Amino acid sequence: MIDERQQQVIDFIKTKGQCSSKDIFDGIGESFSYATLKRTLTNLKSKDYLLTTGQGKGTKYLLSPSYDLIRPINIETYYQKEIDERQIIENFNSNLITEVVKNYNSFTKSELDKLTLLQNQYKKNVLELTENEYKNELERLAIDLSWKSSQIEGNTYTLLETERLLKEKETASGKTKEEAVMLLNHKDALDFIIEHDDYLNPLTVSKIEDIHSVLTKELRVERNLRKRRVGISGTNYRPLDNEFQILEALKDTCNVINNKVSIFEKALLALVLISYIQPFMDGNKRTARIVSNAILMNYDYCPLSFRTVDAIDYKKAMLLFYEQNNLSNFKKIFINQFEFAVKTYF
Repeated sequence: MIDERQQQVIDFIKTKGQCSSKDIFDGIGESFSYATLKRTLTNLKSKDYLLTTGQGKGTKYLLSPSYDLIRPINIETYYQKEIDERQIIENFNSNLITEVVKNYNSFTKSELDKLTLLQNQYKKNVLELTENEYKNELERLAIDLSWKSSQIEGNTYTLLETERLLKEKETASGKTKEEAVMLLNHKDALDFIIEHDDYLNPLTVSKIEDIHSVLTKELRVERNLRKRRVGISGTNYRPLDNEFQILEALKDTCNVINNKVSIFEKALLALVLISYIQPFMDGNKRTARIVSNAILMNYDYCPLSFRTVDAIDYKKAMLLFYEQNNLSNFKKIFINQFEFAVKTYF
């Protein structure tokens, strides 16, 4: 979180632009010492909220381009305003992909340290499992992911009904055929990426389209990239509506993800950017969740089931990214679900 003093510093730099520590102290330093200000600036720089230019007494501070991407936002306060009252970035922001997430880290060092410790625990746990035990745990996670990913999209199957369907092909009474097909398609997509664990490495537009095709077969969903406008309920954000611009944005996303060093960042960006672009008429978030998991599994990282995510919380965090290009709340979901998966399945 950002405390009151840190926020003062950020607001001053945002208003004045590039400035020295003396400029900042002269502007807001009445209630604290110069040494405290220096510690505050160092802390903000360590969190990637600020950048510096120059050296020594010539050092100047400026707001990092990644600040809006990673700054903490209180999501409950944010949604106290109704849809038409919120000040948002209404149109697709191509610079978000080609300039911000390309050149700056989405995770802080402390977040990556936590995820790395969990990944090390996962590797240790897996080594203690027999091949059959590992397959059983992976199947359990696949059932949970198929259920939760479908539930987020409005599917009404319970987890137990999903397990019966995927294991015994027994449909639930009172449910539509489309709901069963959605769940079965998730299992098919997961089986495919388990069998072809390096299929999405490197990530390409055509491979994303392949995953989308598996997830939407027999669901009367248009294949291939969108050729017309699509609306998103709950927000005034408007995705691209030009097929060629959509293709270009998706290519840029693939390039950014392929060039990232951190596997966690690759997986997170696949989750949010495919959803942000909305390249298909339907099935975008489902495709993003499977692609993200395929990336994790390709590098022998623990996959995510999202089982304990509240569907509304997931949608709120995603809409916040659409409207403010801010990752803070979605990162919490990602980190919490990675921890849950490591401790629950393996």
